[in-house]
Amino acid sequence: MENWEITEEIKKLKEERHAIILAHFYTRKEVQEVADFVADSLSLCRAAVNSKAEVIVFAGVHFMAESASIISPEKLVLLPVPDAGCPMADMVTVQALRDAKEKNPEAAVVCYVNSSAAVKAESDICCTSANAINVVNSIENREIIFIPDKNLGAFVSLHTDKKIHLWPGFCHVHDNISDENIKELQKMHPDAEFLAHPECRPEVLNLADNILSTSGIVKEAEKSGSTEFIIGTEREVVQNLKRKYPDKKFYPASEKAFCYNMKKITLESILNSLQNMEYEIHVPEHIRVKAKKALDRMLEISGN
Repeated sequence: MENWEITEEIKKLKEERHAIILAHFYTRKEVQEVADFVADSLSLCRAAVNSKAEVIVFAGVHFMAESASIISPEKLVLLPVPDAGCPMADMVTVQALRDAKEKNPEAAVVCYVNSSAAVKAESDICCTSANAINVVNSIENREIIFIPDKNLGAFVSLHTDKKIHLWPGFCHVHDNISDENIKELQKMHPDAEFLAHPECRPEVLNLADNILSTSGIVKEAEKSGSTEFIIGTEREVVQNLKRKYPDKKFYPASEKAFCYNMKKITLESILNSLQNMEYEIHVPEHIRVKAKKALDRMLEISGN
């Protein structure tokens, strides 16, 4: 089948199944084009909560579909490719987190949403890159165990007086961006505004004009007076911005900033998901209830 034929079939099945498709910014162009919402993790969480659909097809990775299932248990949540995972989410386990909590009994656990449902259930509150600073500063505890992204945690530590215990995890997409990459690009494009995601390394963030979540990067590119930008996040965002703002110039911070797990989601896999109602993401109730508390606390602070 041609892409247009698959797209038409997806549209038809969406209506029949009372389904919506949620897609992350890092998924393929053609996947984003069939989605009802394209956003970052926080906005997709809100979309899942607010949707009246019976079925959510999550064009993203496993932890995102889990989050949708946690906060909307009455809806059927499908992940088109069941092994679309997140290496960073795998860098923290329940047992390792419990050990850290025993060593730091006065610390609250702030859990980046890029983590499993079981890890969220062991945490006090979740956060995204868009709201991590506000979340940390909202907590009464003076100590924080921040999991699993050490780079985001280090960035947050610059904006709080709390003691942050950093977890040794990282996002390979953003960790692949080096300060050498950026310095070279800044020489080549001296007028370009460098917009960096806070999952980048500290030495990269030191070179940034603005440090923003993915949605923040997209908004800044729209409203900024600059006409050239170096984009310090997954390279699909660069392609999106080029299409959206053809009068501006966008340069990827690194060609290595590529999320292969997000790219596993294809039109064919979405069609199969809707045809066969595959693959259902189900979080055990005893985990879901505890994880939902951590997500709900985040959404309250974010003004949902």
